[in-house]
Amino acid sequence: MPIMRSKDCELEGLMDTARLMMVAARTAPKSGGVDDVETILLYGEEKDKLAVEMERIGEERNKPGFLRDAKNVKDSDAVVLIGVNAARSFGLNCGACGHNTCKEFDEAVRKRGLDYEGPSCIFKILDLGIALGSSVKTASLLDVDNRIMYRIAAAAHRLGFLEKSTVSMGIPLSAKGKNIYFDRKT
Repeated sequence: MPIMRSKDCELEGLMDTARLMMVAARTAPKSGGVDDVETILLYGEEKDKLAVEMERIGEERNKPGFLRDAKNVKDSDAVVLIGVNAARSFGLNCGACGHNTCKEFDEAVRKRGLDYEGPSCIFKILDLGIALGSSVKTASLLDVDNRIMYRIAAAAHRLGFLEKSTVSMGIPLSAKGKNIYFDRKT
């Protein structure tokens, strides 16, 4: 009878959880039923590249939070990225984007800030939030430690990991004896 050790089973379970998180993000309700959500799973070398880029950004901007979060990524087994194309208007003319109409929004000059491109449609941002909530709920139900992190996404965008998204967040995943995202120091 083969023997399976805890470390191997935990890693397999964590990767299965990451895949289910991506399913949860995909099936989460979207405004008007239009799905502009993008999901990506990083592990191994790609995850490590992400951590190095986060360190680079932290040093460039003199922001220790990037360095702290980069350590979390290094200590994690995988990262799920969830993003949305927020450059696509919803068509309600609500004005939350800062324009009077969706037509004005669609014709607006797109500008890249430090990390994201804008302006953004509030309904697409809400879709991202709902997808993130569904995804981390799935991880939580399966007892996989996680935390939504903005800084991960900043590095992921610089590395070109997200092809369609203008705004995103990253979720590192860990299965250790203690939640590594809990007692964090800047």
